[in-house]
Amino acid sequence: MESIPNCPICQSQHTYQDGLLYICPECAHEWDPNATSFNNNELQVKDSNGNLLADGDNIILIKDLKLKGSSTVLKKGAKAKGIRLVEGDHEIDCKIDNMKVMLKACFVKKA
Repeated sequence: MESIPNCPICQSQHTYQDGLLYICPECAHEWDPNATSFNNNELQVKDSNGNLLADGDNIILIKDLKLKGSSTVLKKGAKAKGIRLVEGDHEIDCKIDNMKVMLKACFVKKA
């Protein structure tokens, strides 16, 4: 019987095979075991439309966001230039209206 590998992202041993892909139920990562281009050290972040984001990209907010600890609201359609991708709960560091903010990728789209 073939041994199914641990998840390359979270190292979970509860992965399973679905067709040609392996799937991790803990972090929802899917990968093709035959693909040679996967890099474990590369951070992959996708916007709300599924487009892959990279350092230096420009983004647009898709909804109004209230900043925690402030009465400021970032309006839908606000733009950020030259984003930086980081690991953690909030994947994007950027400046919007001269304020440094950390955003989740699900609230932005690539410009």
